[in-house]
Amino acid sequence: MNSKAQQLKEFLGRVGQAVLVEVAATKGSTPREAGAFMLVSASSIFGTIGGGQLEYMAIDKARQMLSSREGEMAAKRPEGDATEGTAKARSTARATPPGGSAATLPSRGRGVRIEVDEVCATLDVPLGPEIGQCCGGRVEVLIRLVDASLEQQLIAKAESEEAHLPHVYLFGGGHVGQALAASLALLPIHVVVVETRSEALEGMPETVETRLTPMPEAVVRDAPAGAAFAVLTHDHALDFLIVAEALKRDDSAYVGMIGSKTKKATFRSWFLKSAEGSEAQFGRLISPIGGNAVKDKRPSVIAALAAAEIMTALVSHAAEVPSSASVDKAMAG
Repeated sequence: MNSKAQQLKEFLGRVGQAVLVEVAATKGSTPREAGAFMLVSASSIFGTIGGGQLEYMAIDKARQMLSSREGEMAAKRPEGDATEGTAKARSTARATPPGGSAATLPSRGRGVRIEVDEVCATLDVPLGPEIGQCCGGRVEVLIRLVDASLEQQLIAKAESEEAHLPHVYLFGGGHVGQALAASLALLPIHVVVVETRSEALEGMPETVETRLTPMPEAVVRDAPAGAAFAVLTHDHALDFLIVAEALKRDDSAYVGMIGSKTKKATFRSWFLKSAEGSEAQFGRLISPIGGNAVKDKRPSVIAALAAAEIMTALVSHAAEVPSSASVDKAMAG
């Protein structure tokens, strides 16, 4: 499993000097919230502060800072000691941001305030016609050179947020399971795919955890509070066992099962008569997953609908449970 924290470490280790671009404060409607950040090197980017001209301006300023820093370092070197990396940094520092034309900073007289010192810059930007955006709010962006101390802070924060991400347990790695795992892997959640067949776990996204077990229903018992359970194995009887375990937990955010009206009715009868379940518990079951408003059974479509449904349930559950403040914060990030 290649986590976002690990990706951050790899980026910082690969690019050498980088600049942190962070949303420090917001007013009104803005693309991202305070705390959102991205890292900018001379030739690559990690993360986003929302895109558009605001982001292009910030990238441009960050690369100006990198270029200035590299110039200072080059001036201190003995003559003729320039390296290939130095030349590359100089040539790419003012490169056009990906996806758009080179951004220029509007004059201060048009509403953009810029404060700069040796290692830090602050942009106070109105998101209006001044920069070609129509959000209507205002964003303060802090831009800082990343030193060893700041690098460790970023990694520690990423690891802490990752430890508090809400968990989604996906039971089944068939066609829909593979598609759903791919959709969920893009979201700020910890995804665990559980299977009884080793071959069904092949090809899962790097950021997804996989578990091979002969008793997948036991995984439900060990899941943390606030978890979501999506059940779509190759065996209806196994589905029933897993769902029954999940419904008997009163702290889950979501319990969904793939299937038809007939399958749901069959499960209800078994759950109430043989599994000692209650109507209240059964009432929490979402089946079919993804709803039935869209009549399309292609795995990728079911996966998209189910991913949206699961994410909505996680956010709602986090808002309802006071003790889940850390989860709610992670969801916002």
